[in-house]
Amino acid sequence: MSVPPPSSHGPRTAASLTLHLHRLGVRPGDTLLVHTSLRSLGWVCGSDETVVRALLDAVGPTGNLVVPTQTSDNSDPADWGNPPVPEAWWETIRTEMPAFDPAITPSPHMGRVAERLRTWPGAVRSAHPQTSFAALGPNAAELMHPHPLASALGEDSPLARLAKADARVLLLGTGYDSCTAFHLAEYRVPHPPTGPSSCAIRTPEGKREWVTYNGVVLDESDFPALGAAFEATGAVTVGRVGSATARLFPLTEAVTFATSWLTEHRS
Repeated sequence: MSVPPPSSHGPRTAASLTLHLHRLGVRPGDTLLVHTSLRSLGWVCGSDETVVRALLDAVGPTGNLVVPTQTSDNSDPADWGNPPVPEAWWETIRTEMPAFDPAITPSPHMGRVAERLRTWPGAVRSAHPQTSFAALGPNAAELMHPHPLASALGEDSPLARLAKADARVLLLGTGYDSCTAFHLAEYRVPHPPTGPSSCAIRTPEGKREWVTYNGVVLDESDFPALGAAFEATGAVTVGRVGSATARLFPLTEAVTFATSWLTEHRS
């Protein structure tokens, strides 16, 4: 389903972006998992701060906003490829990588809007050292906690609780390759592949520790094809927010479709 495009003229403001979000189908009281490309929106008066304000205005005081605040740098350097680092550095990185701290560890690869929401007054962040989320809203704490190490994006993660809360996904200028919700489906396919992952954590005693845990191997390489197939079912509302192409859809429906699609299309 598509909605008519808004006017393409003038700077983007909190009021105009909120209007566009409502035209897309965002409603007061919604719980949204949001992926955003700030640049795609056009010139925004107030930049990322304005986008967060517009999203908050769109869902209202009873709604919840959630963004991924993943920290992929907190991982084994032996697995880095974009870019790789010399093998001679690996042990130093494993020894010196700062332990994840939900209050201060940045998420620079997730975009400016996600980082702005992470630091917004009242934001609650989950505790996973690699795949955390941050949330604003009356249900933020119960959506974010707990987030155990072995369930990065699985059944004990905020992602699964968002599914149970009938959350919707908002892709704001981003593609399906950014759709974190599809990762939950990777946990639900029969016999998902697993492997080790390492990171620096802070123990309950306050000490830094480098740990290795076993988890589902995540792979978003086929998410664009998966997303196109899901969109073809008619479950996705497509429209414009600012200058960005936006997509809005139910998280649970997306995960159910993705589980079947991945089961069929992956070896």
